[in-house]
Amino acid sequence: MNATTRPRLRKLPSRHARVVTPLLLSILMTCVVSLVSTLTGFGAGPGFLGKWLEAWGLSWLIAFPVLLVALPLVRRLTAFLVETP
Repeated sequence: MNATTRPRLRKLPSRHARVVTPLLLSILMTCVVSLVSTLTGFGAGPGFLGKWLEAWGLSWLIAFPVLLVALPLVRRLTAFLVETP
């Protein structure tokens, strides 16, 4: 398939960026942190994948709502600390 016949992915309206940004950030960060934490605490032996997915799911359930609440504060603090162009 070339680029002209491939169906285009419909984008969300820009108003959804306030939720999509913390959603993607929480998925990425909890994936990495839970992977490192699970490897350190449990090792890469049998059952590792299940333990990691369990840790990832729990950490994501906590991280996503925290990011929704904390991100506006972090943006204000950043604006206070960083000079705007």
